Amino acid sequence: MGSKEPFYADIMALHPEVTGSCNLVVVKFPDGNTIRFVVDCGLFQEIDHDELNQSLPFNPENVDFCLVTHNHVDHIGRLPYMVKNGFYKEIYTTETTSKLMPIALADTCKILRDVAKRRNKKTLYSDEDVAKTMRLVKPCAYNKTIQVMDNVKVTFFNNGHLMGASMILVQISYPMEYYQELDTINLLFTGDYKGDNLFFDVEPLPDWVLELPLMVIQESTYGDMDTDEMEKCFKTNILKCLAKGGTVVAPVFSLGRSQEILYELRCMQDKGELDKNIPIYLDGKLAIKYTSLHYTDGLDVKEEMRDFLPTNYSVVNKTNRSDVLKDTDPKVILTTAGMGSYGPAQLYIPEYITRKDALIHFTGYTAEGTLGNRLKTAKMGGIVEIAGIMVKKQADVEYTKEYSAHAKADEMIAFLQQFKDLKLVLVNHGEEETKEIFAERILEEVSAKRVGILGRDYFFRVNPYGFVKSLSTKFE
Repeated sequence: MGSKEPFYADIMALHPEVTGSCNLVVVKFPDGNTIRFVVDCGLFQEIDHDELNQSLPFNPENVDFCLVTHNHVDHIGRLPYMVKNGFYKEIYTTETTSKLMPIALADTCKILRDVAKRRNKKTLYSDEDVAKTMRLVKPCAYNKTIQVMDNVKVTFFNNGHLMGASMILVQISYPMEYYQELDTINLLFTGDYKGDNLFFDVEPLPDWVLELPLMVIQESTYGDMDTDEMEKCFKTNILKCLAKGGTVVAPVFSLGRSQEILYELRCMQDKGELDKNIPIYLDGKLAIKYTSLHYTDGLDVKEEMRDFLPTNYSVVNKTNRSDVLKDTDPKVILTTAGMGSYGPAQLYIPEYITRKDALIHFTGYTAEGTLGNRLKTAKMGGIVEIAGIMVKKQADVEYTKEYSAHAKADEMIAFLQQFKDLKLVLVNHGEEETKEIFAERILEEVSAKRVGILGRDYFFRVNPYGFVKSLSTKFE
């Protein structure tokens, strides 16, 4: 290149596996300037990584801006903690995500406060930290490039993972004579990726993005399975339980999964598969708020999908929850949280796990150490500890990936195969073994010059021509 002057970006992941998503990028310019930015700052939910919630391996005061891919707690849950510790710059996200974040962060703050009180510890952040965080948020339209700093442009693209979710293209430029062909580092963060969504249309990436000399930071949650390996079992399982007079308890995520399962039940009723006389309940303040937004505010929801609620549907609150718990008639209860460890699920699961005619049916990913994960691995008749109470597992416990908002490996491979000049793929956001499996598959099936695995052990240095080297992060 004719010069040793540096122009590079160091990309690192501060999360070892799936939850706690946070990517830090440090850019060095030839004039000596440095910029730092963060993509997401989420809460860890794996019990083995809980201590990582208590610190950040960088100084938030030195971060120049933050980008948010979507409104899930494992991607936004520590933003107020970052603000509490000195971050004061702009937080860029989509317009829809900016509407959803105050609801999610207020709820997360309450949960953290309750947990801290029980553990006799200080809470991670306060309501005032949440308010300060929201004052920093800058809503952005899809497909509109914005100049966030003199040398940095950002564009948000539609992502089917969730309403308001995005892939984020970051373009870092420094025109110089010795970069005669390329003077821009192009980084595409997929966030949690899915190519379609039940409730809204997902636009494909424009051709100009596909033709860029590009480095992709790609999630890999289900990088070890293809779509044809996924077994659809939810409908069959719940109908079997209801037919014998039992109750179904389905832990669901507040945003996305709650509404999708409600729509599934509606479709089952319309097809005559599910008796419309069977009560369907939704419990969880956050899920109820998001469900209301689907058919009032609309957000990104298609007009024809706003009327998605099943017959005989009602919400549960403190007033009527005891009646629902005491009722022995067949029913379906959707309850937060999706992994079972928080929310009203902690009331329903201990009650119904001891009933032989009940079914606890998880509808999405359950991280290692969560109640959902422990229930799945516990033997029938075995003893399970739930919030300090010892109970015997008598109910059926099932799990399905069919409603996952994450693309499977074959879908992600097809996504990567679109790009015309893929300099580097960094595999991100997955369990360690899954990331390795998916990285090997990329090497076999995608025309990428280099493939790396992001974690807390290594960071990757790139310049406009692609991969330069990897170095130890030395994170504790």
